[in-house]
This record gives sequence, C-alpha cells and structure tokens, in this order.
Amino acid sequence: MAGKRDKPEEIVLKLRQVEVLQGQGSSVADAVRQIGVTQQTYYRWRKEYGGMSRDQLKRLKQLETENQRLRRAVSDLTLDKMVL
Repeated sequence: MAGKRDKPEEIVLKLRQVEVLQGQGSSVADAVRQIGVTQQTYYRWRKEYGGMSRDQLKRLKQLETENQRLRRAVSDLTLDKMVL
C-alpha cells in the first residue's frame, strides 16, 4: 500500500516541528509520531533536507530542473552524434 508523498516544503516544515517538540522535552520517537511519520522516514528526511531553509529548497529545485534539462540535451546530442 503506497502512502502519500510529502512535498519538500512540507518536509522542511515537519522537520522544524520535530526540532520544536524536542526543544520542549519530547523524545525523538514521540515527536516523530506526532508529525505522522516513522523514525526511518524522519532520519532519511533529516539527512536530505536537514538545515535547509525555504530559499535553499527553492534553489535546489531550480538546480534539479536545470540538471534534468541539461541531461536531456546531452543525451539528444549524443544520440545525434551516434546516428551520424
């Protein structure tokens, strides 16, 4: 059964919520349970998005989009070269 995918903006907000809850004295397990994810998901998110602000997140999305566009361009040019 597939769960819903959280958007990166939502992930950053949830990570902030966990930090606040931990600051108030909750354990990691309790804080993660309150935001509705598993500990494994929390640690994966923290590894990927930990410490990011919204501006940095927007920049990351722009760079990923640009990277995809450039990869397509390179693959198209490589294919054209192989055809010739």
